[in-house]
Amino acid sequence: MKYKDNMEAVANLQPNYLGFIFYNKSTRYFDSVIPTLPKSIKKVGVFVNEDMNSVIEMITKFNLQAVQLHGEESPEYCEQLKRQYEESNNEITSPKVTDNHDSIKKSNQIATLEIIKVFSIKDEFNFEVLQPYENHCDYFLFDTKGKLPGGNGYTFNWSVLNSYPSKKPYFLSGGIGINEAEKVKEFIKSPASKYCYALDVNSKFEIEPGLKNIEKLKTFIQEIKT
Repeated sequence: MKYKDNMEAVANLQPNYLGFIFYNKSTRYFDSVIPTLPKSIKKVGVFVNEDMNSVIEMITKFNLQAVQLHGEESPEYCEQLKRQYEESNNEITSPKVTDNHDSIKKSNQIATLEIIKVFSIKDEFNFEVLQPYENHCDYFLFDTKGKLPGGNGYTFNWSVLNSYPSKKPYFLSGGIGINEAEKVKEFIKSPASKYCYALDVNSKFEIEPGLKNIEKLKTFIQEIKT
């Protein structure tokens, strides 16, 4: 997402997440202002092998609730990012000494950061690489292996997910558009979708990089719901 009016129009469709690309080599790179969005929508920052301090800076600047890591970020990176975020958030929200019990109770509710780790698939995948990330990520995301870290515009072989060994929920991504609606519905009925938590759509719904076609999104959502 790059444009304010377009963000608001997409937000009216009530997605669970909205993504913002903070990878400066991307044509979808975001460097603007995020309008006020419904609290039900989580803002996701998308990063590729970014310095951790820069990620924390963007999380704070844009009040992000989740990060999507598209590079070769290690399990240790994921663990440290979440810990550093929680520590910095705790410092910001720590109250002054007070007799107000409600203020103390509220300050103890440290906000958490959702970490979505991306893995690319084409025709096969070694699921053993997921194991070290199990305790450090909230979700996995499976995208199509291509020239770019994401947004390549075509799907991978979803039948690979029949061998998914984990119970961790995952996002399905990679070239999903209106023409894939029937395929998505069939996938949802299959055993491979048991832990599929969300669909991540992007390039197939763009008029240009970062600008979504609202009517296409509406049509897709209606198709999936039926």
